[in-house]
Amino acid sequence: MKWDERVGTEITVKYPEEINITDKTLMQVYSTHEYSGESGMISLMVGSLNIASYYTGPDKGYYILLLLNLDDDPDAYEAGMADVARVILQNIDNDDLDMMIPNLFRRLSVYPTLNSEQQLAITYQDEIKRLILTRLRDEGVVTKSEMTVWLKDKYKTGFVDLEGVLIDLIKRDLIKESSVKGMPSELIFLIHDLLMLRVPPVELFAQPADRGLPSQLVADYQSEVKKFFQGYRPSEENNMKLLDIINDPQVYETIRLLRTAIVTKNDLEKLKKKGVDDLDHVLKQLWDNQLIQVFQDKQNVEYYALIGDIYLDLIFPKFIFNRIKAEYEQKSKSNQVLVEYLKVLEDAYMSRKTGAKSKKSKKIKA
Repeated sequence: MKWDERVGTEITVKYPEEINITDKTLMQVYSTHEYSGESGMISLMVGSLNIASYYTGPDKGYYILLLLNLDDDPDAYEAGMADVARVILQNIDNDDLDMMIPNLFRRLSVYPTLNSEQQLAITYQDEIKRLILTRLRDEGVVTKSEMTVWLKDKYKTGFVDLEGVLIDLIKRDLIKESSVKGMPSELIFLIHDLLMLRVPPVELFAQPADRGLPSQLVADYQSEVKKFFQGYRPSEENNMKLLDIINDPQVYETIRLLRTAIVTKNDLEKLKKKGVDDLDHVLKQLWDNQLIQVFQDKQNVEYYALIGDIYLDLIFPKFIFNRIKAEYEQKSKSNQVLVEYLKVLEDAYMSRKTGAKSKKSKKIKA
């Protein structure tokens, strides 16, 4: 919705269409945001309604409302609300915005249930977060005030809620905020980076017959996997296409099945129970992005197999130590800042190492 001085609160687009919300309720949402006067998310109960509302700030003046079940936790949707708000504002004058809303709603609805891979994909697909990570890869640490000015200059035409962006990057364990005595602003440190690339489906490749592929097709399948990876070269452009794949709930649900088995069309049809309503769209996306291959047996039964999987995870940024060393030698950053950064990196490394040991121990026990 948007505030209009003449008519008050005005709904610009809603989904589903049959949803009704009173002017009085909209006015309560508006008033609550006005009280804080800042962009960002609020949550409030209005009668039987549990509402999460995101305000884009006075520059654009839009409010994105999400109506939740009574037992839903609004805070679980905060990063997703900021993500959706940015997409909406980028397309606010686009005639196709109405058509985009249902997909944005579905994406937001499942936000609290996303696994770490999906959460990282949404994070890296965000242009602002990519800009921040790219700069931190070059410098390691930047003051918050400097980052704010730099982002406004870089992103002149868009909406930037820096606080919301930084909160999400902190939650994803990519950055850390800290203060150092004598510095006029808080510091933003890179503590992990993202690694994304295609990898062979190792377990499927090793035992395709045990995963559902007829034995007479095994050699053909293994040959296709080898052929693809002989010509594969990672690139940012290719990675952005893979992010679209992970962030499409229907396509991702299909990939989850294909990671475990080589299946027929009938097997794929059963995914309708999990929300895969447009299987033709899903298969086209996977085929166009060279993630699957189709094999046919003598009875003309088709088998759908993953020939390349997607790897997306955090890595410890060892490369940043060269940057710290160079900044020390060039005296481009104070010793106090660099010492603090080394402490922050040590904490991040030890925490990750402890977590990895714990996961390994649980896996062995299982």
